[in-house]
Amino acid sequence: MKIQILGSGCQNCMKLAKNAEEAAKAKGTECEVIKITDIKEIMSYGVMQTPAIVIDGKVKSVGRVLSVEEIKKIL
Repeated sequence: MKIQILGSGCQNCMKLAKNAEEAAKAKGTECEVIKITDIKEIMSYGVMQTPAIVIDGKVKSVGRVLSVEEIKKIL
């Protein structure tokens, strides 16, 4: 599974990445968490507000920091 965190590298983006890693670990899911900061690449997903989380190429959340529990539900 590939989890991408789209954002500028701000506090919210870092928190979302941390929560995604914790959620995957809690579920025992093998995954790779990638942080994407390039604005052109972020916009290629149709994302205009960050942070955003993309799981296996599908945008799952935009503009908010999901909790560990919320991420576990969408994994």
